[in-house]
Amino acid sequence: MSATVPVGLVGRPVYELRGVSKTFVRRNVHALDKVDLTLTEGSFSSVIGASGCGKSTLLKIMAGLLPPSEGSVVLSGKPVVGARRDIGMMFQQATLFPWRTAIENVVLPIEIRDGRSAARAKHDEARKLLELVGLKGFEDVYPSELSGGMAQRAAICRMLITEPTVLLLDEPFSALDELSRDFMNMELQRICLERNATTFLVTHSIAEAVILSDVVYVMSPRPGRFVETVTVDLPRPRTLEMMTDPRFGALVHRIRGHLDKGAFL
Repeated sequence: MSATVPVGLVGRPVYELRGVSKTFVRRNVHALDKVDLTLTEGSFSSVIGASGCGKSTLLKIMAGLLPPSEGSVVLSGKPVVGARRDIGMMFQQATLFPWRTAIENVVLPIEIRDGRSAARAKHDEARKLLELVGLKGFEDVYPSELSGGMAQRAAICRMLITEPTVLLLDEPFSALDELSRDFMNMELQRICLERNATTFLVTHSIAEAVILSDVVYVMSPRPGRFVETVTVDLPRPRTLEMMTDPRFGALVHRIRGHLDKGAFL
């Protein structure tokens, strides 16, 4: 099923995938099959499916960390053929270096890319980002002194410091408790809205996908392909109270019903 731009989502196309397939020849695994995807500027999209269906493989291809076996990946008019400065990626764990303070972890990508002097010049911007995510006053704290949610917020800042065009998120809050995860999801929405970020999230949580996304793509079992595209018409900014809205429940039921028919088998 071709994943075209859903009705109501207008804007400049930023990310365009056409016919993307991936086969791991040595393992004889056909991971992805003919995935089409268009992300428009400022949109928030999610992909949901069973473990092993190819979600993370798709994300790595979009990030330029894996080449597709077939098809094309284009970001801002240029083919994605490797890691790029305009792509920000965040994983399930914060992976902060324990010997660096929060602000030193935030500017680390700049230091690696451009050197220590360039990283020092970014400290003021890093402080503003840490304040944006509620970590003002924790700039000089080491990761061992941060809670899991605070560490993930610092990791968000580290992703944002390079000013990426697209944010790619691989279940960034899955290790957090439910209350912390809900809080972080609302923080993520706020940051994305403030920065007009184009965001693509991999998740196992239907509720998380619906409360955050403009569009939810449902992926089939391996080889992964999009079997349904669900447009979420809830107004923004979203709130946790909306999870009691009948429209929210209907969307969750629609996605779960489709998965119950085979996407998780």
